[in-house]
Amino acid sequence: MVSPKQDIRIGFYVCHCGHNIASMVDCPAVAEYVGQLPGVVLSRDYKYMCSDPGQELIQKDIAEFDLNRVVVASCSPLLHEHTFRNAVAAGGLNPFLFHMVNIREHDSWVHTDRQEATAKAKGLARAAIVRVAHAKSLPVKKVPIHPDVLVVGGGIAGIHAALTLANAGKKVFLVEREPSIGGHMARFDKTFPTLDCAACILTPKMSEVGAHPNITLWSYSDVVKMDGYVGNYTVTVRRQPRYINEELCTGCQECIGNCIYKEPKFPDEFNEGLGKRKPVYISFPQATPQVVLIDPEVCLNFRHGVLTDKCKKTCVEACGDRKAIDFTQKVETREIKVGTIIVATGFKPFDVKRIPQYGYGSYPNVYTALEVERLVNASGPTSGDVILRDGRHPQAIAIIHCVGSRDKKTNRWCSRVCCMYSMKLAHLLKEHTGAEIYNFYIDIRAPGKGYEEFYDKLNEEGVHFIRGRVGEVTDWAMTPEEEGKLVIRVEDTLAGFVRRIPVDMVVLATGLEPQADSQDVRRLFNMSCGTEGFFLERHPKLAPVNTFTDGIFIAGCCQGPRDIPDTVAQAGAAAAEAMVLIDKGYIEQEPNTAYIQPDCSGCKSCIPLCPYTAIAFDATTQKAVINEALCKGCGTCVAACPSGSIGQNLFEDDEIFSEIDGLLTN
Repeated sequence: MVSPKQDIRIGFYVCHCGHNIASMVDCPAVAEYVGQLPGVVLSRDYKYMCSDPGQELIQKDIAEFDLNRVVVASCSPLLHEHTFRNAVAAGGLNPFLFHMVNIREHDSWVHTDRQEATAKAKGLARAAIVRVAHAKSLPVKKVPIHPDVLVVGGGIAGIHAALTLANAGKKVFLVEREPSIGGHMARFDKTFPTLDCAACILTPKMSEVGAHPNITLWSYSDVVKMDGYVGNYTVTVRRQPRYINEELCTGCQECIGNCIYKEPKFPDEFNEGLGKRKPVYISFPQATPQVVLIDPEVCLNFRHGVLTDKCKKTCVEACGDRKAIDFTQKVETREIKVGTIIVATGFKPFDVKRIPQYGYGSYPNVYTALEVERLVNASGPTSGDVILRDGRHPQAIAIIHCVGSRDKKTNRWCSRVCCMYSMKLAHLLKEHTGAEIYNFYIDIRAPGKGYEEFYDKLNEEGVHFIRGRVGEVTDWAMTPEEEGKLVIRVEDTLAGFVRRIPVDMVVLATGLEPQADSQDVRRLFNMSCGTEGFFLERHPKLAPVNTFTDGIFIAGCCQGPRDIPDTVAQAGAAAAEAMVLIDKGYIEQEPNTAYIQPDCSGCKSCIPLCPYTAIAFDATTQKAVINEALCKGCGTCVAACPSGSIGQNLFEDDEIFSEIDGLLTN
């Protein structure tokens, strides 16, 4: 066993953690055993070490017993390592002369034999005692924080986060890939359960973003590169050409009215393809920025995106002296420096063509929920008049819940909002058409404020609720009543038999999925994804908006399905976390970084292995150098160095070998 070079006085504390540890581990026996080990001058067991009295006990003992090392055996270091480090520092010791042993997750929670669990706790504690003897004081390093913030995504989450920060006096860059901010919420007619007008809620915020002096709004843009580290990120933004000079365009839309195409001809993306637009267009009346754009794929002045100058350019003539139209625009890149980043890239609806038995694309009167949102909207393609693709007004409508959710064949997760927005659409469709409405559901999930009351309201309105997963949608008629109808075949699990219900219109309540490029975004910002593909938070309860990359936060449906109130709350939390870093002015970095020793041979083998690009080669010294601000202490370079010339703070060789020796020596 390696011996330390100084007089060691160790204080040991084992926590009962209520019954979490004490029910399986004999804590007093562990404390008694550790008290007899070399270097241990004090050994205690206490019910809740993380409590204020527990922390005060450590501070008092450091002074009274002249402790110069502390070990606490309790729960996961992820939860309370910083708690105990702060307690040790308050007692006058360097916080890195402390070591923590996990005897909850690693011991009591995974054992069923009390005697064996106690023996394991003694072994883990013994290993920690011999390891901490080799610990050394380390300085806490501070990295300055650049005060500007980047918000990626201009939906309601990005909008709220940007406004929160901007109103606090912070400079914000808001980047949105679509021509206008607003996200999916801008397409909605009303919001559940209050039936507020979505545009009435959202557009004032959009306008505020566009006019705010602290917000630089870059729509029709995306982030293509990110370098640097917390507090000092360098971000490259690619701006797509609108072929309109945003500074010169007044939003008069004269160019749209004077386009050589007298009638709209091309599918309107904002209206889910239910309406038409011209090659020069604005996404929707309340779009922000209020600037038109030209689609080079369909404009006569281009051919397959290449400028030809063959159009008469009546739009240019209509623009007149403003000269806002510029067909020579190219893709631009801008480089900005920010200290923190909030990722709010949202979700995409489930592709219903993956469930062909529901007939989307085969039967014209099968719609997605988002298409119906545009149909019932006063600013939609039919001005709110629900007219089917075959020209009829529906007399009976089926709404199928959980399309792409809670299904092992598609997505196992619940998308959280589908039950409620299905009931909202049921109310709106009944209000617009007077039709009979059938909701086919697995379970009604209405856990939010006012949600259950909204469900009761729908029952009172005469909306039918049929419990059962729909088997198929077909146009095959078995009775005269089914002629010319879409027939829903479903097992009514409450009535106990299979039903066939003829309807004129089918609405598919699609679930929420991660964006198609979520893996690319994850790699771009060095984040993690869960098994479903949504971005992973640092801790599901204690750090729900933080990621494992310091200074990068997530908000909204990119982290998982959620409704508008939860999205706004999370966006505010992400903005607050970013503000904490900015206002503090610096971040304290964990000193578990790697370092290059003098005998480095300069072989460069470590450079391509570093997942954080923290290692570079110094041509002057012919040795590798490590940027401690980028290093995350993963240890890859330490293990891979062929000459053993890289060390790592908190994981020195003598610490690791001593711990192994202590674990194996009884």
